[in-house]
Amino acid sequence: MQPGKFITVEGTEGVGKSTNIELIKNLIEARNIELVITREPGGTPLAEEIRELLLEKREEKFDPTAELLLVFAARAQHLNTVILPALNEGKWVLCDRFTDATFAYQGAGRGLPWDTISELEQLVQKGRQPDMTLLLDISVRIGLERASARAELDRFESEKIEFFERVRQGYHERVKQRPEIFFVVDAGKSLEQVQTVIERQLEHQLDLWCS
Repeated sequence: MQPGKFITVEGTEGVGKSTNIELIKNLIEARNIELVITREPGGTPLAEEIRELLLEKREEKFDPTAELLLVFAARAQHLNTVILPALNEGKWVLCDRFTDATFAYQGAGRGLPWDTISELEQLVQKGRQPDMTLLLDISVRIGLERASARAELDRFESEKIEFFERVRQGYHERVKQRPEIFFVVDAGKSLEQVQTVIERQLEHQLDLWCS
């Protein structure tokens, strides 16, 4: 049995990940491919509890290293109980954020050493990487306006704009490191334009994988 494909969707706040994940889901399932949709941090009951710890606003300052370790604790649980078993069964996995978000948020955003993140990445993932990563890219200011309009902001969404500028730059550094994996989409355009670009690129990739 061929292992399934692992696709991740990345981006800063307000880029429209949820809406476009639904589009990707429909395109993949239209080819009769069994698909698991999940998210990070989260994806299992235990990992979802860790997610709540990470997102909840609190008076106590969250140490960046503690934050990083919690992210990877959730990832280890998620990877070993959901993602890898699904891929090994030939199912495809579509995940809302993965380790690129850690390099962007905890690395570029919080200023933690990328070498440290890489060591944890190897410990937890043992070389397992997404087969394709879709980065939805948008002006930080526009993205934050969208995010604040939809719901109350969580601990990450409440950060200052300078934090998200660093996060966005971190994503672009990851693109430079792994250009063969990433597909970058201008999420500042209309939803129709964004989804036309995603559909064209994904259908092309599906043709390559399924031929």
